[in-house]
This record gives sequence, C-alpha cells and structure tokens, in this order.
Amino acid sequence: MTPDYEHLAELNKAHLWHPFTQMKDYNNMDPLIIEKGEGIKLYDVQGRAYYDGFSSVWLNVHGHNVPELNEAIAGQLGKVAHSTLLGMANVPAIELAAKLAEITPQGLTKVFFSDSGATGVEIALKMAFQYWHNLGMTDKRTFITMREAYHGDTIGAVSVGAIPLYHERFRPMLFQPHVIPYPQAYRHPGGAAGAMEETLSSLRTMLEAHKEEIAALIVEPIVQGASGMMIMPSGCLSAIAALCREHGVLLIADEVATGFGRTGAMFACDLEHVSPDLMIVGKGLTGGYLPVAATLATDEVYSSFYADYEEQKTFFHGHSFTGNPLGCAVALASIKLFEERNLVAGVQDKAASVARKLAPLGAWPHVGDIRQQGLMVGIELVRDKATKEPYDWEDRIGVRTSLRARELGMLTRPLGNVIVFIPPLVSSEAELDDMIGILAEAIRDVTEGDWRL
Repeated sequence: MTPDYEHLAELNKAHLWHPFTQMKDYNNMDPLIIEKGEGIKLYDVQGRAYYDGFSSVWLNVHGHNVPELNEAIAGQLGKVAHSTLLGMANVPAIELAAKLAEITPQGLTKVFFSDSGATGVEIALKMAFQYWHNLGMTDKRTFITMREAYHGDTIGAVSVGAIPLYHERFRPMLFQPHVIPYPQAYRHPGGAAGAMEETLSSLRTMLEAHKEEIAALIVEPIVQGASGMMIMPSGCLSAIAALCREHGVLLIADEVATGFGRTGAMFACDLEHVSPDLMIVGKGLTGGYLPVAATLATDEVYSSFYADYEEQKTFFHGHSFTGNPLGCAVALASIKLFEERNLVAGVQDKAASVARKLAPLGAWPHVGDIRQQGLMVGIELVRDKATKEPYDWEDRIGVRTSLRARELGMLTRPLGNVIVFIPPLVSSEAELDDMIGILAEAIRDVTEGDWRL
C-alpha cells in the first residue's frame, strides 16, 4: 500500500523539526519523503527515483538495501539487540575493535565506541585533556583548530568548530581554541604553495608561543568538508603532524567524513602515512546503516588512564548505546565488503574518471573551482569567474542548483555556493555518468538559464 503523501506531509509540517533547515522555507515547499532505497537510488512515497548523489549526507558506502548488510543486522538481532559496554563486553564490539585496530593507521590500538561523529570528537577532546592531566601536566588544556573547521554539533565539537554561520551564535557557551588557517588555495594570493606556507607558519608560531598550554590540534585531514570541500596541498598533513610531534602536542584526526575510502585511501591519513594520536571515525563505518562512531587512541594515550582504582584516572565518559551489537555487526560486514570487493582501489579508478568528466565544467562562466579528492567533490559557483566574486547568500545559488538536480533525478545538498558530489563508492561508471550529467545540467540551468525556485 502506497503511503498517503498528503497525510505524511501534514504530519511532517506539524511535528518534525529538520536539522540545518530553515523550517519557514521548508514548510512552504512540497516535502521530499523517502520510502525506500535500492542500490544507489532512493525512492519517494510517490514512486519517483533519485540518485543518492551525496551518499545520504556523506555516509552511504555500498548503496541501499545491501543483502550482506541486511543479513548481518538480522543475524545479530536473533542474538541480542543491545548490551552495555559499562563493565562488560559483547562479541561484535570486541571483533570490530580488533578490526579497526588492524585497518587504521599504525599505533591506533585502543577503540572507544560512541554513536556519532560529534560524540566521537567530544571523546577525543576529553581524552586529550585528561591525558595531560593524568601525567601531571595540567597547564596543557587548550586546543588548536583550523579556520572554517567543522567537527560536529555537541558543545565540545562546536568549541573547536570555526564556521561563523554555524558556530558564532553559541560562542558564549564554549571554550576558546587557538585558530590557524586551513590551507584553502582557491582564493589565496599565493595559490596552494602560499596557502600551505601560511598554515604551517601560523602553526609553528602558535606552537612555539603556546606549546606548554596546548593539549592537541584537531584537523580534518586532506579534505575540510563543511567549509566547501577544501583540499590540502600535498605534504601539508604530514608537515602538521611533524610540527605537533616536535612541540609535544597531540594530533587528533577527524576522519568522520574522510574515512572508509572516500579520499581514495581507506583513511585520509594513509595518503601521507600519518599516524595520529587520536582518530575519530563514523559515517561510513557501518556502511551508512546505523549510528556508530569510534575514537581510536594509541597505547601511549591509553596507558595514562591505566592506573590503580584509587588514583581516579578512569575515563569517566560513556553513552547508553556505546558498542551497540547491531551497529558493530553491520560495521564488520561493511568492512568485509571493502576487502572482498577491493573497494578502495575501485575508488581510485572511479575518481580519475570523474575528474576527466568534470574537467570541461571548469571552463563554464560561473564554475569558479572544482575541488576533488577521491570521490569527494565540491564545485564552487561564482558570480564572476575572473574576479572570483561569490554569489550573495540571498541568491541561494547552491540551494537552487540542488533543487534543480532533484527535479532531474539526483539528490545532493550544497554548502553555500558549493555544490557537493559524494556518490556511494559502489557507483558504476554508467551511474557516475548519469549523475555528472544531471549535475552539469542543473548548474547550467541555474547559472546560465532562467530556472527559478
């Protein structure tokens, strides 16, 4: 039986508050209501099909309704749906922790589970803070973050966020980090080399002046996502890691968006052989099926908490659904698919193909920059290509382009004037061709045609 669209739309308008959505605008439009998924397509309650061009907010890996993942959840459901990790363990959580220690950068041997990227970041910040406190170095309690960073929406994660639109309103509630520039090349007068030098010089100066008080630096490695898909110049991440080591500051890698094959490596840190002290994974961890995240730590960090009961060095943090067996079971099945299908190597081939197919758009009058790492793509639309003048916020250029793409059969969500293209990793060449065709048509219709909301 087909769900009643009008009834669902009314209930949606009456009761559902959507994230990152101006509800006054949303409630003036006919809502898209998804009923099911198959492969890399989603289907609404009226039977229309859409390519999932942004992997359901960057997290779907293998497509929707994947038999192996469905079976993993069903099999675990027949055993136990949830069992706490507070003072006990469960089979899938143990096996997943061991698997993550095996596939992540060298040295990350201890795994602390949570239920979202933001909570994983919160855990990493608290671990870094308490690590130094447990060692008796209580002055090391501040953090370095990067300009335009996004690490989630819990209070600690927002504190190390630096996108004014998202974060400034909450600033009175937050602790204050040190902020250095992320190496954004497009508008930097020195290009990629100049942007990288500015970042490294700022970091070096910051560390030399404040290393006694800085607990850790947190970074989105290689790709800074929510700022508009900004790509680090080659060698920048490894240089950042070296500076942190030189000055006795922990390195936290936020791989929530970049992990699990997105960048053409299993983890973005692998691209430059960087082993952070703490690393957060989420989104693609379960193949996009269930909300599971993990914060990985080195033995060195872990050992600072490993003490006699009376010393009170325990990490007093946890979540009700930490290490949920259903989520851990599907994560294990997802990683198995990565290995069986050699998925990361496939991403590298597909990324090269996508780059070739997108290249002609670079000559279009309102395409300012095409930024890509693996299957993470951002296309920045500009009013004036020569001057790089951006469209005004009121132009809603990204929103309009994404809505036009929806009309044409593909879902994505913009970042301001940047159109995001992050397809599921299993997308075929033919599917990628179709999606890029829709993307190109939507950009042209909105920036050069007369398409309006």
